[in-house]
Amino acid sequence: MTQAPLAPSAATRRPGTRIALRALAIASTLPYIALKAAWIFGSRIGIPDGSALLDHRTTMIVANGITVLMDSAVVVIALLLTQAWGRRVPTWLLVLPMWVASGLLLPIMTGYPLQLVVGLVGGDVHGSGGSERPFLDEWVFGVVYTGFIVQGLTLGTLFALYAGDRWGHLWQGTLRDLPESPTGPALRIAATAASLLALVPGTLHLLWATGSTAGLNKSRIAERNDGFYVLEAVDVLFAAAAVAGVLLLAFRRRSALPLTVPLALAWGGSGAMACWGGWLSIASLTEARTIAEQPTAAMMLIYAVEMLVGTLVVTLGTYFFAERAAAPAARPAGSPT
Repeated sequence: MTQAPLAPSAATRRPGTRIALRALAIASTLPYIALKAAWIFGSRIGIPDGSALLDHRTTMIVANGITVLMDSAVVVIALLLTQAWGRRVPTWLLVLPMWVASGLLLPIMTGYPLQLVVGLVGGDVHGSGGSERPFLDEWVFGVVYTGFIVQGLTLGTLFALYAGDRWGHLWQGTLRDLPESPTGPALRIAATAASLLALVPGTLHLLWATGSTAGLNKSRIAERNDGFYVLEAVDVLFAAAAVAGVLLLAFRRRSALPLTVPLALAWGGSGAMACWGGWLSIASLTEARTIAEQPTAAMMLIYAVEMLVGTLVVTLGTYFFAERAAAPAARPAGSPT
């Protein structure tokens, strides 16, 4: 994708909407950052007695410092998507952070509301199964996850507006409009490999969502509740989305399906798999304190395969867009680049 600035007509489209969304995105980071800062400076607000967060003060400070920086990046991205200087940044410098943000936020945006619904109909989403060590007060999850959902909605809308202005010509049309590609055979082989690999975490998450304990450590088994099953089902959903998106793009059946559908599936599915696979890999190694909490070989394998599949799918998407950008037919006369 080329990196020229947006045309003036596109850059000034819906300025009021963008300003409001930017303000909301920035405001939604404040509760999370305030909580994390309070914990770093010694406050125990929202942390019950016996919480694992109190075990290792230094580790807690470092981890919270990193997550504060991550959430602060939302402010930078929101400004980048709405300011003139943001239209001059290289493609990768915007798309990569947005892909990571999407991957981390989409499962929360999906899973947390579903957990609330399950709780409303009588499911156990607040308990900790057989665990006797509470982690955080329940109100903390409500405040933090609500903020994450607002961040996802606002950043997602801002990015859609920005990307539509700058690169919208690259995803116009339907699947049957896609021309034959010289890299088609390689894309199909790679997409098939990614899909077969995705069966590994997809199958295990499905087993865990339906009650199996195969491959789980003792701590995770003890902590299972209805909320756990919901999140495992969400993991299956995003694995299926990644597979569906990349296979639709690779095999290009003559279909009237808008091109935006497989692209969105591949974007969200790959981000969720790669970013949560990576996050859980790090968390499993840094948060384990007893043998029961150590991740099993199966858990670590799943996280690694998820990172591999997500990275492979987004890489295939990058090649797809590079090819589209290089094709003269993909760039109608007068369209912004």
